[in-house]
Amino acid sequence: MRATGRDSLGVAQDLAVDGRSYRIFSLQAAASTLGDLSRLPVSLKILLENVLRFEDGSSYRVEDAQAIADWVKSRHSTQEVPFKPARILMQDFTGVPAVVDLAAMRDGIVALGGDVERVNPLVPVDLVIDHSVMVDVAGTKDALERNVAIEFQRNAERYAFLRWGQGAFENFRVVPPGAGICHQVNLEYLAQAVWTAHVDGRDYAYPDTLYGTDSHTTMVNGMGVLGWGVGGIEAEAAMLGQPIAMLIPDVVGVRLDGLLPEGATATDLVLTITQMLRKEGVVGKFVEFYGPALDRLPVADRATIANMAPEYGATCGFFPVDALTLDYLHQTGRDEHRIRLTESYLRAQGMFRDANMPEPVFSTTLSLDLGTIVPSLAGPKRPQDRVDLKSAADAFEHALTDGLGVKPEQRERRVPVAGADYDLGHGDVVIAAITSCTNTSNPAVLVAAGLVARKARALGLAPKPWVKTSLAPGSQVVTDYLDRAGLSADLDALGFETVGYGCTTCIGNSGPLAQPLVDAIEGNGLVATSVLSGNRNFEGRISPNVRANYLASPPLVVAYALLGTMRADITTVPLGVSSDGRDVFLRDIWPSNEEVAALVGSSLTRESFLDRYGRISEGTQHWQELAVADDARQFDWSPGSTYIQNPPYFEGLTLQPGGTSDIVGARILALLGDNITTDHISPAGAIKPSSPAGRYLSEHQVAVADYNSYGSRRGNDRVMVRGTFANIRIRNEMVPGVEGGMSKHLPDGEVASIYEVAERYRAENVPLVVFGGKEYGMGSSRDWAAKGTRLLGIKAVIAESFERIHRSNLVGMGVLPLTFPEGVTRKTLGLDGSERITLSGLADISPRMNIVMTIERADGTTATADLLCRIDTIDEVAYYRHGGILPYVLRGMMDAG
Repeated sequence: MRATGRDSLGVAQDLAVDGRSYRIFSLQAAASTLGDLSRLPVSLKILLENVLRFEDGSSYRVEDAQAIADWVKSRHSTQEVPFKPARILMQDFTGVPAVVDLAAMRDGIVALGGDVERVNPLVPVDLVIDHSVMVDVAGTKDALERNVAIEFQRNAERYAFLRWGQGAFENFRVVPPGAGICHQVNLEYLAQAVWTAHVDGRDYAYPDTLYGTDSHTTMVNGMGVLGWGVGGIEAEAAMLGQPIAMLIPDVVGVRLDGLLPEGATATDLVLTITQMLRKEGVVGKFVEFYGPALDRLPVADRATIANMAPEYGATCGFFPVDALTLDYLHQTGRDEHRIRLTESYLRAQGMFRDANMPEPVFSTTLSLDLGTIVPSLAGPKRPQDRVDLKSAADAFEHALTDGLGVKPEQRERRVPVAGADYDLGHGDVVIAAITSCTNTSNPAVLVAAGLVARKARALGLAPKPWVKTSLAPGSQVVTDYLDRAGLSADLDALGFETVGYGCTTCIGNSGPLAQPLVDAIEGNGLVATSVLSGNRNFEGRISPNVRANYLASPPLVVAYALLGTMRADITTVPLGVSSDGRDVFLRDIWPSNEEVAALVGSSLTRESFLDRYGRISEGTQHWQELAVADDARQFDWSPGSTYIQNPPYFEGLTLQPGGTSDIVGARILALLGDNITTDHISPAGAIKPSSPAGRYLSEHQVAVADYNSYGSRRGNDRVMVRGTFANIRIRNEMVPGVEGGMSKHLPDGEVASIYEVAERYRAENVPLVVFGGKEYGMGSSRDWAAKGTRLLGIKAVIAESFERIHRSNLVGMGVLPLTFPEGVTRKTLGLDGSERITLSGLADISPRMNIVMTIERADGTTATADLLCRIDTIDEVAYYRHGGILPYVLRGMMDAG
């Protein structure tokens, strides 16, 4: 990729560090033309530098730089600007389909008569394999070894495909399975705070920025790296050199004061911030943290807060680099020259936070005193539903009959478990998992969990026998410091043996429960619960057999494994009885902040990071023995593969796009409510044998035991389109009282799966639309939620509001996102699914224009409603006209060639 533009403002300067010269694009020099930049939020300074560096008079203009500089005047802007990140981060669930798309693009460009080598990443791409390991085995000494073996047995074809990609594409690196979770690997190793590139004999320095194909990419905001999650299709466009236009965002400043009190953790803090910012409403906005508390807030705690930006709805949750960041870079083994360059560069650019830095201005500000934070949980269905720990049992009792559907007279029901000497009831905790980069990147909460285990073990306590316990560290460094602290043995003794280095339970890879437990739960309609140190707890995500899921700190995960239920107040009731017959309470095993800090200080070493990450590319023996695919520049697709298939996005592609036209006489495929997540639209977890995807796999001679998960099958569009809207908990209002991905074909009224109904409409050449409520598409940056929507034949999604990433993904796949005006919903319009929908005005589509919807009811009457077109930028109009961003980029390559 071209390193710089034409520098019309003459801001390029040289910066000398340790006798080496770096070319930088100086904000101080730009201020002489653009005006005072000192109080611009640091996150916007980074956007400004990006424009200055690539300014070329066309895609990047001086006017774009001026618009960012002028933001301080009104602290808001309606101007869109381009952004091109320094690098791309992927995980394997999203990375495999991205590489599939790139391979398909190579076939597409050859079909158009172009050069296959034009389809190559132009910026560095790192793909970390972390999403495929499952907790098939837990609570045993050989759990890790057995889970890794099963992982490679299931995923050898996918992994071989990625190894082909590593050889076939430039600037593409794969981090083998077993290294850790992508965001923790990014935080501890890949991220640099200041990036460098050597181009045409000259070294350039600029802010480290990235797009990630996972919504929790924001975790690295905690060390001052600006980045956020995008869909795979948007990331593919960015890696191929396409600048992505974005509206200059509002920036919400969150002032932090004080210190965390005794007993509170970073997890409690982030759950509180998530609740606070969801209530404020920060969707589509940047959040930037400031205030005196940052002087003492470790980077690990900042990363925990930044990680959950998707849960509080923000594009990012940014912490500027300061002295503590530099300490963290040293602690984690970064190059010492790079650390000095980071400080020198950021000070020169006015981006280094210290006492001399002017306080930025923000669109709006909020404040939080860390001294008010109390131990918390969040659940049972959403991460923003925080509850004080002392109130958790009462809150669950209310949810049991209010939101979880248990009749009052059945609340106390308990049933025997076959072959066991215990029974099971509503609220019993059947999964307790220390999981997820949110918390496993934070030594303080991991050491706290180990100390809880140590004290419980010393007193003779053990988890309840119905609880499946697991520990999945986010990097191998975690194992090192737990071993060094002597805590691994204590965690092992309580069943928290390491099960794998990956996301596991947090993304739904919790593995099977014991069959007698499943029979008791499913046969009696029990509301089983999980407690996990994750970032997401949406219904149907964690386990198909668990309906209530609670986010908690790692030490609380251990404590709830001991208690075994959500229905008792964990702050007052005994967790168990000691070996000498005494009741043991939470306060008896909870470590002090001083104990935790002392053990972290003595067990965490720079040498551990240097050693582990110095060997990161080696992989396990299974990886080293994996058969390497050939090095052909085009992939040799296997028609019989159930993991990797050539997707249909470029079939029949012509050099020029067709025009856009009105959507006429569309049928409604689904009427959906509020808070529909990308997990609802495109689940990542288990595939039911009776589902369309399960039947497809069985028809292709795949045994049920080898189905793997939807996430692992994302390289096969045949599986994924059948899995779209297949979440076991989704409710389509067209078929009241039914859970699962069902719909109704009209006019005959036949009820079938959404996939089967969509296929009937496809055969009849009938376009489709979907209606939703508030925050449609919240959750993971899951491009298959948009890809599957497109492949079902859905032309438009009409909702009260969209989550940022999913709206962008829909546009990127050529699907029209539309929103109702204030006060209008599917319910006020009286929609029941029997209507036909016409959307007018699409021939001359423009950003955020008015679209007229005509509703033709079954009785022949009609009504109209105005809708807002949520194609937000001129570039997005181009993507829509081309049928999606990838056809747009491919045609652009042909034009450039």
